[in-house]
Amino acid sequence: MSFDIVDDDFRFKYHHPLPNFYRFSNPINPKHTIKKDILDDLTSLAIENDCVGTSYSKLSDDFKKEWNIDFNNVIIFKYEISSEILEMEPSKLKCKLTDDEFQKIGRRVYSFADFLRQKGFQADFINPLDDEISLRAIATQSNDAVITRSNMCLFKEGLNLGFFMVHTSIENLPVKQQNDMLWVKEFCKTCGKCIRKCPYNAFDDSELVLKKVCTAHREGCSQCMLVCPFYKKGYINIKEKYDKRSR
Repeated sequence: MSFDIVDDDFRFKYHHPLPNFYRFSNPINPKHTIKKDILDDLTSLAIENDCVGTSYSKLSDDFKKEWNIDFNNVIIFKYEISSEILEMEPSKLKCKLTDDEFQKIGRRVYSFADFLRQKGFQADFINPLDDEISLRAIATQSNDAVITRSNMCLFKEGLNLGFFMVHTSIENLPVKQQNDMLWVKEFCKTCGKCIRKCPYNAFDDSELVLKKVCTAHREGCSQCMLVCPFYKKGYINIKEKYDKRSR
C-alpha cells in the first residue's frame, strides 16, 4: 500500500513550514497507550513503504529544555539511502537523486501519522529541515543510535540511513533503556579513516566537520561514509571483530 502525495510542486525545503497533507485530524482527546499489534502494524506499514524499520525516543526534561521542545514521545522511521547513489561521483545530479529519494520517503510519513490519528492517537510530522531541532540528537535519545567520528548517525541497520520522525501522544513506546552501541565511539578512535580519507580536509583540529569546507550538501561528496567500516562491512560484523579483540 503506497501513500505518495500527489503534488508535483511540493518539496521539503529549509526555512519553509510543513504543509498540511494529513487526511485525518488529530483526535480531541488522544489516547496515550498503544497495543503491541497496532505498533507492529505501523512498522509493517512503514516497511511496505520503503522504510527499514522504526525506533522510539522518550525525550528527557533536560533535553527538551535544551532544544526548546514541548513534546515527549517520538517514533523514528528509518530508510536506506541507495548505495548506487552514494557511490556515484560527486555531482549536482547525485545531490538531486539523493534529494528525490528523501522527498519520496518524506511524503509518505504523513500516512504514518494518519494511521496513528485514525487509531485515536495524536501524531505530528516533525519538520525534517527545521534548523531549530536536531533530529540526530533526538535519534540518540532513542538509545538505538550513536554519532560516529565522522559526525554521522549510525543505527544497527546501517550507516547509510536517512530518517523522519513523528511526535505522538503515545506514552508506552518500547524505548530502549540502555544504549548498547556506545562502544562505537571507542572503535572510531582506533580507526579514523573518515578523517584521513577526506578529500577536502573538512575536519578541524578537534575533528569537527567544517561545514564551509565539506561539500556533501553542495556536491554530494560521501567519501567519509564510503570508507567507513560500518558502511563497508556492516554493524554486526564490526561488533563481532571488536568483541574478539577486546577479550
